[in-house]
Amino acid sequence: MKYDHHKHHRRSIRLKGYDYSQARAYFVTICSQGRKCLFGDVFDGEMRLNDVGTMVLDVCYKIPEHFPHTDIDKYVVMPNHFHGIIVINSDGRGMACHAPTHRQFAKPIAGSLSTIVGSFKSAITRQINLISNTPGHPVWQRNYYEHIIRSEEEMDHIREYIINNPLKWEYDENNPANIICIDVSSRRRRGMACHAPTNVI
Repeated sequence: MKYDHHKHHRRSIRLKGYDYSQARAYFVTICSQGRKCLFGDVFDGEMRLNDVGTMVLDVCYKIPEHFPHTDIDKYVVMPNHFHGIIVINSDGRGMACHAPTHRQFAKPIAGSLSTIVGSFKSAITRQINLISNTPGHPVWQRNYYEHIIRSEEEMDHIREYIINNPLKWEYDENNPANIICIDVSSRRRRGMACHAPTNVI
C-alpha cells in the first residue's frame, strides 16, 4: 500500500485490541506542545538543531539501550516535531528499563510502543526542564501519532518521507506559518496562523 501522508499523518487512535508490543515497524510522529519551534530551524532545506534539538536526538539514539528489543530506523528532528520509525523486534515485555507495566487509564504493557514513546518524551522533558529550571512545564503534546507499517513498499515510502521532510518544511502542515484557524460555527478557514490544538486524541 502506497504511503499517503494525509491519511497516515492525521490523528491516530490506537487500534482496539491491538498488541503494540508485537514485532512490527511503527511510524511515529510526536509534536511539541502548541507546536512551538523548540528544536531548531530549517535553512535551505536542511534541519539545523539547536541544543534542545540535539538533546532530542541523543535520547533517540539511546532508545535501544533502554529497550533492547527495539531498533530505530529512519528519523528526523524537525523544528517542532519528531518523525521516526521504531522497530520492535520481539516481545519486549519485562525488558524495558524503568518502564511501568500498568497505568490507570491506558494501561500500556512494558515494552509496548506507548511505553517506549512515553519514556522518550519523559526523558527529554526532564532534561529540558532541568536545564531551563521549569519543573513540570510541558514540552510535548499529550499524545502522539502512530501508523503500523505493513509492507516493505510502505516502509520505503515512509523512509523517503522522513528523509525529505526538511526539504518540504515550507509546505509542512506542522509549520506554524501553515497552521490555519478554523471557525467551527461556519467551518470557514481563516487565513491567519495560529497554534494547533495541544490535546491530541
